[in-house]
Amino acid sequence: MRRTILFLTAISALLFTDKSWAQQDIVSQINETGTFENWSVRCVEESDIIGGAVKYLYEFFGSSADTTFTREPLDKPSDYHWRTNNVLANVMGIIKVNCTVFPERRGDGWCARLETHVETVKALGINMDVVCQGALLIGDITEPIRNTKDPMSKVLYGIPFSGRPKALVYDYKAEVGHSTIRGTGFSRLKDMGYPDYPEISIILQKRWEDKDGNVHALRVGTGCEILKSDVDDWINGYRLEVKYGDITSDPDFEPYMDLNNDPDRAFHAINSKGENVQVSEDGWADPGEEPNTLVIKFLASSGQAFYGGVGNKLWLDNVHLEM
Repeated sequence: MRRTILFLTAISALLFTDKSWAQQDIVSQINETGTFENWSVRCVEESDIIGGAVKYLYEFFGSSADTTFTREPLDKPSDYHWRTNNVLANVMGIIKVNCTVFPERRGDGWCARLETHVETVKALGINMDVVCQGALLIGDITEPIRNTKDPMSKVLYGIPFSGRPKALVYDYKAEVGHSTIRGTGFSRLKDMGYPDYPEISIILQKRWEDKDGNVHALRVGTGCEILKSDVDDWINGYRLEVKYGDITSDPDFEPYMDLNNDPDRAFHAINSKGENVQVSEDGWADPGEEPNTLVIKFLASSGQAFYGGVGNKLWLDNVHLEM
């Protein structure tokens, strides 16, 4: 019996060690790419019917040697856990791209610039204006984009993760507060008359799937901030603290930090049946609960899709998890 117990203890220790090492690898990979020192470029020739221009889609992995001339969907490395919302669309055979995240020089190195702008498409004498928000996220976006229906379902926030970070740390500056413009592509641009601000969030969840394929989650950890003032000079090493458990009684709690079940903003996931479903945040986890999913998002706008403060900009550098 003693040998059996020792054997099981040894196996448990090995499994824990393997899990711990795997977790450290993910943290290291997130932190390494968060320096923004390496960028790859996809050069995409848009369809002739909309002008046939060559546009560029940037991701911050690899190097400039990874520049490709392609109309194929992004094939990102397995150790690249980030995704910009620089995307390739193929709508009824028409190739179009959108880029809202750019590499920018910072001293001798590079940083990332996220911006909210209007993307104009001209075809057959018709102008379509779409408001596009800059975003960096942990997760994925499936390409090509085929339509504008249910835009949040196309963004798959989150990766498997069981760690408990203390904070999300980053350097940043920002230009914020531009008036929110609605631009869906199906009507004229409309000024909504209220300001829009960038949003930064780190969220840890414990997700599970029920017998019907619905995906549920408890909120384990939360760090959220909306930037409501311009930041002209770089703030280095800013810490967005992660708070665990139910934070609704925290003195710093704001409604935008609450559980996220708004269909216009809710997270989506692919279930075991291969279906794209909304993640239902059912409640707050106990403070000591172990998460299984990590979400990070940097957004140039905090509104729903196709709404945003055109002109908002968010610069980022040295993004990393503090464990």
